[in-house]
Amino acid sequence: MLDPDIAPSGTLLGLLQRGRGDGTLHALAAPRAEALAALDHCVLRDPRRDWQVENRSLYYARLYLDLDGGLDAIGQHLFAADDHLDTGEERTGLALAVLGHLASYGRDDALVLLRHYAATGANWAWALDELALRDDDAGLLALGPHVLARFPVTPEGDGALAAAVRDAFEPRPWRLWADEGRSPATAARVRAAREQGSFDRWQRQLRPSGPRPGWSVREVLDWAQEGLSLQPVQLRHVPATRCLTAVAGPEDRGEIIEAAAFGEGAARATALRYLAEHHDPQALDLVETAAADPDPVVAEAAVTAFERMRSPAALERARAWIHREDPLGAAAAGMLACRGATYDAALVLAALRRTVRAEGCDAAVLGDLVDGAGRLAIACAAPVLRHVYRETASSHLRGRAARALAATDPSFPAGFAVECLWDCEESTRELAARHAATADDRVVEQLRRLAADPAEEAEVQTAAGSRFGPEAPAV
Repeated sequence: MLDPDIAPSGTLLGLLQRGRGDGTLHALAAPRAEALAALDHCVLRDPRRDWQVENRSLYYARLYLDLDGGLDAIGQHLFAADDHLDTGEERTGLALAVLGHLASYGRDDALVLLRHYAATGANWAWALDELALRDDDAGLLALGPHVLARFPVTPEGDGALAAAVRDAFEPRPWRLWADEGRSPATAARVRAAREQGSFDRWQRQLRPSGPRPGWSVREVLDWAQEGLSLQPVQLRHVPATRCLTAVAGPEDRGEIIEAAAFGEGAARATALRYLAEHHDPQALDLVETAAADPDPVVAEAAVTAFERMRSPAALERARAWIHREDPLGAAAAGMLACRGATYDAALVLAALRRTVRAEGCDAAVLGDLVDGAGRLAIACAAPVLRHVYRETASSHLRGRAARALAATDPSFPAGFAVECLWDCEESTRELAARHAATADDRVVEQLRRLAADPAEEAEVQTAAGSRFGPEAPAV
């Protein structure tokens, strides 16, 4: 099912929320006021399900440029009263990233908004990172007193300042302020914060809290389990598995198997992962039992342990489990899609169709199944791949569907590849630049734009430029 905040895929708003290339093309053909209203809606209400793997900012910034859109709505959003009530990055991050791209394209109004927000806004660190890439030294130096004023000259304030300097994504502003000769007090305070951050890292290295050399298997398992009793809870079974690999020997196998079968939460999860990673003959049976455990820590660890297995025995078990209607069945489908043989194509196709029918176009396992359809060149999967491409709310998954279509659908170059030239994901634009048919004048024009745009990723520029080289196909 789609998120209720995502409009249908056939609407202008739905296309823009998904970041599809057709969104840009439809917006440029729509009444300008309608297109700008839809664009503002997207930027002010981030439609992405996972902003860490999905891109929208350059896509939306280019559309503001093409529509000659004003930034009043973004300014009102950034400086609304909610800014100091809802301080999460999710509220303003996309808007700030869009302003950053617009500033790089020479929009002075975007630069002014970023400077003002860095001085007064709650998500000032994000704005400062954008400015670090686009602003000149004078603009950044003028911001120094405003940023430093956020941290009172107290032990707590100095600690918070040291953390801000240490965690800054872009260090350029802090370096400028540390060398600022016109404000010795500011420079001295920033230098002290940088030194404090280095000292804190050194202290943490001297006081490790994890397992020590010489620990036994039982001590490692107890350490993993102890994390569940802390506040906040610490899930330690992944690092504990690495520790177990370092301390366990053949003589400890019986104890680890017992923990995997009857242990508590995190200890059991650690043992399961260890046995799976070492291809123990009993691992698959233990995983199957644990996957049905009511404890989510155990069940999730069992499925993850299976997904990480690379043995022929795991593949055989995946063929038996692919019909299960639970997370272990989904993991089996993903494993066959990623590593199965040609004769597994029918199983992968059936799983792809079943998943789309039962869970819609945003199911977690769809990424692997879509990749598998392309890897195995399942030509009859093209209709369902086209459906996923159109309907998914995830631009990341849509890009994977586009790659699978390039391998399975002969109509891709003259079809979806054309709109992919305007897609929000750079990997999708790169794919399109290599495959799009050039019968349409818009394709040639967009290829030239991608090749020349300094804001574009290098891989996309290279792919687009290669269409115009001396050995390139006629454009």
